[in-house]
Amino acid sequence: MSRNHKDQVVVVTGAGKGIGRAIAERFSSEGAKVVVNDIDEDRVNEVVAGINNNGGESIGVVADVADSSHVKRIFDSALESFGTVDVLVNNAGIVSPMLHFFEADEAWWRRIIDVNLTGHFLCSQQAARIMASKKQGVIINMSSGGATRAHRSFTAYDASKGGIEALTRAMALDLGPYGIRVCALMPGSIDTEGMDEEARNLRGENIPLGRPGDPDDMAGPALFLASEDAKYITGDVIKVDGGMLSQQRSATVDIVPPSTFPPLEDILEGD
Repeated sequence: MSRNHKDQVVVVTGAGKGIGRAIAERFSSEGAKVVVNDIDEDRVNEVVAGINNNGGESIGVVADVADSSHVKRIFDSALESFGTVDVLVNNAGIVSPMLHFFEADEAWWRRIIDVNLTGHFLCSQQAARIMASKKQGVIINMSSGGATRAHRSFTAYDASKGGIEALTRAMALDLGPYGIRVCALMPGSIDTEGMDEEARNLRGENIPLGRPGDPDDMAGPALFLASEDAKYITGDVIKVDGGMLSQQRSATVDIVPPSTFPPLEDILEGD
């Protein structure tokens, strides 16, 4: 177990499962004290128990990041238990229900925007006030490929993620003079629910590295951005997508698909 983040206090929203859980557990394994937030109490309790039973130190706060009074409770709890906040990972977000533009209504739009985008703003403002008092801190937002491309039937989600990337740049400018860095991670196709092998293989056909990502693939980049190794990085978005957005066409419709690439044995024989 490395201790690269020893005694950092890290707030991770939406940490009850998937990417958020992996990031929270990874920070703990490297010595951080972790505030685990989610709207699901059972998931919060499970993650906190797992961290603490493995020798880590964490507390859980059940709260909805779209509600400013709930958000205040997250950071009041962090201060009461650990005295400060060094890192905020704005991971909380929702996708469902996925609706075609003509099926959507105002309530659907507002809920997704409120959780995904307004939640980032509310949590960041609370964290930034704490960080500014000591001229040091890191805020990591969670974007998506939908910020710069588009998913079908994801109108509100993609709009919220585009807003998060704009928010990241704007916050970096406003908060830099106070010693606070602001970056974003852009996950690609991450298997957060546990696909079977057939589904993973199918999804991997259109990803250059040949597989969907796992939640832990997001944890390393998050720890890097929160580390001294990234001390001169702010306002940027880091893609963690196995090369998915680097391609002009998906592999299954490309002019020269991977199925036509030279077999490995032929390459090795050429040596």
